[in-house]
Amino acid sequence: MQVDEPIQPARGVGRRQFMRWLMGFSVVSTIAIIVTPLIGFLIPPKSSGAGGGGKMLVGTIQDIPPGTGQVVPVGNTPAVVVNTEQGVRAYSAVCTHLGCVVAWDPVAVNIVCPCHDGRFSPANGSVLSGPPPAPLPNLQVAVEGDEIFIVSV
Repeated sequence: MQVDEPIQPARGVGRRQFMRWLMGFSVVSTIAIIVTPLIGFLIPPKSSGAGGGGKMLVGTIQDIPPGTGQVVPVGNTPAVVVNTEQGVRAYSAVCTHLGCVVAWDPVAVNIVCPCHDGRFSPANGSVLSGPPPAPLPNLQVAVEGDEIFIVSV
């Protein structure tokens, strides 16, 4: 006669196995939470803006009266528009030193980088003082009536 082995009851997941699974899941989740924003920063999404040129309205003469300036958004990048004695000028608002966004200084009547106190001329974007190695890049401006446009190429 043959002796049958006793039937073992079906075992579910044990406590230790569940805790190992839970710890593994926690570690993988933590790594994903840290790595995902880093990848998003290093590989930015493609711009959906129009790349074919054109004019973008950035303000009016009333918004930027003579002797003043203003930082305005132009697509995905900021620009600084200044109304000088020589006319309306526009420059990239990204400092050539470390990439900070510059601002208009109404007291000194010039363009200033708040990161390291770099100063730029409103007349031509050249460096007046501070660590910036190059002038601000010029942007093409068109004034039609009292409207100010930045022309992209």
